[in-house]
Amino acid sequence: MDFLFLGIGIAAAGYFIGEGLKNFKNPEAKGVMDKLDDEDLYELIKEKDIYYHIGVSKEDAKELIKEHPDIPHIVLNGTVYYPKSKLKQWLSNLGE
Repeated sequence: MDFLFLGIGIAAAGYFIGEGLKNFKNPEAKGVMDKLDDEDLYELIKEKDIYYHIGVSKEDAKELIKEHPDIPHIVLNGTVYYPKSKLKQWLSNLGE
């Protein structure tokens, strides 16, 4: 069993070293975590799921939407969607 964990560790180390060497001469290149952050730019959240992404209860999310109709959103075929990146930015500006 110890050899299994050793093998997994060596494989993981090889992967991360290989990723680092790919961008050795290009330090401005995006890393794995940066690529994951870019996916948030285009992700849309349905109105019924917004509570999960902002970390409040369903009732609190409904009240927030009711009190703040200026939350950035779009409507497609009668369904309200919130762009994830704009929602994060709006929430960070709300406390100021």
